[in-house]
Amino acid sequence: MEFFLKIFFTRLFNMVIGLFLFSTGIILTIRANIGASPWDVFHLGIINKTGLTLGFVTALVGVLIVIIVTILKEKFGLGTIFNIILIGLFLDLILWLDVIPTALNPVFGTIMLLSGLFTIAIGTYFYIKSGFGAGPRDSLMVVITRKTKLPVGLCRGVMELFVTIIGWILGGKVGFGTVISVIAIGFCIQIVFKIFKFDVTSVKHETLKETLANLRRP
Repeated sequence: MEFFLKIFFTRLFNMVIGLFLFSTGIILTIRANIGASPWDVFHLGIINKTGLTLGFVTALVGVLIVIIVTILKEKFGLGTIFNIILIGLFLDLILWLDVIPTALNPVFGTIMLLSGLFTIAIGTYFYIKSGFGAGPRDSLMVVITRKTKLPVGLCRGVMELFVTIIGWILGGKVGFGTVISVIAIGFCIQIVFKIFKFDVTSVKHETLKETLANLRRP
């Protein structure tokens, strides 16, 4: 049991580090000031209409998505719950500390954006490595793919286009950085996974039920 708990808390540490890096990367892409990533365009659009904080809106959207995917019988893990809670907290904490400046020109903005995407990619590595389940938005992508039988890439593209349009209508910032985010994030993740020699297919994600059962065993 002691060995199991050591592994469990190591995984938990990886997940928390991953979510912190993910949050830092999001702030970098937003403060790049050349157009946010699709989901952040959506979040910023809601903020524009409600005045809520970025962390609260991100968490609220995550909760609503988990409710939807649960109704559609998609399982989720401990990581899904931590994703909702910690990313929201980390986002508001980083913004409150105000340690990441806003880019004042497109060149510096592009550098910040790419730095943010690589930070998100590194965070993704640690988060997936923990094996505690997909985040809410990835779970929604899986549900859409399963229900429509369409290719996962097409489903993700349509989903991100939809939230970008809604976010733009609500007042979210769309720019050439939005296009860069859509195109570059996959390459950034691929490069990071190659550097860490990480095979994403080797990770078996636990559902919340499986995690709780493992913790209860003698």
